[in-house]
Amino acid sequence: MKRFFQASAAALIVATLAGAAPAQAARCGNGAGGFEAWKQEFAEEARGRVGSAGVDALMNTHYNAATIGADRGQKSFHLSLEGFMQKRGASAIVAKGRQLKRSMAGLFQSIESRYGVPPGPLLAIWGMETGFGAVHGNQHALSAVATLAYDCRRSEYFTDQLYSALELVDQGRLSPGARGSMHGEIGQTQFLPKNILQYGTGNLDNAQAALMSTANFLHAHGWQAGAGYQPGEPNFAAIQAWNAAQVYERAIAIIGRQIDGGGD
Repeated sequence: MKRFFQASAAALIVATLAGAAPAQAARCGNGAGGFEAWKQEFAEEARGRVGSAGVDALMNTHYNAATIGADRGQKSFHLSLEGFMQKRGASAIVAKGRQLKRSMAGLFQSIESRYGVPPGPLLAIWGMETGFGAVHGNQHALSAVATLAYDCRRSEYFTDQLYSALELVDQGRLSPGARGSMHGEIGQTQFLPKNILQYGTGNLDNAQAALMSTANFLHAHGWQAGAGYQPGEPNFAAIQAWNAAQVYERAIAIIGRQIDGGGD
């Protein structure tokens, strides 16, 4: 399967008549064996789109078998809602979230004033993603993203993520050696590179910047100040944009409501 786009038949005819061979996109693969060749091909394609710092960072990536294992084994998303919340420690997230809502009240007031997003869903996301910053992941982030861009399962989606990551390196916003989670997520609320590029407001290893960036993401995806965020309410769609797993979306809504004082 080829990445990017397939040339139209007309474009191929024109190229042939002109005596030029059509450009070949880097081909995805299903194992470590083809990664280095793919990386060379991808780097050639990337040179016209990203700077030398980004290309150099790409060339220093490695195939990450642990990332592939994690991508194939996301079993918790197939649990019942009750089982998922228990596995993720929902009650502990609620208790800690209520405490942080009080101790960081000034920050949350500022965020809600600017983006319209109340503390509950932000704290639910923060707690679910990293245990309020306790666990960020220790994978080489660029290698994780490059591995998934090479892997055929979701290569198109992660090709976009990889280009965003390389652009962030070019801009000096992402260190080539940055550590992240299994899919290359970065920071306290686990942003993928494209979301950092579009919605990041600072260093996402910093709690304040991560929470503001998360609120910015939700706001950009249609969050309406003062509206509800449970299933069927206006702001649930913004939560759905954060994560496509139904149990995750519903867990964020429930935990957020409990933190915001809306009952069980």
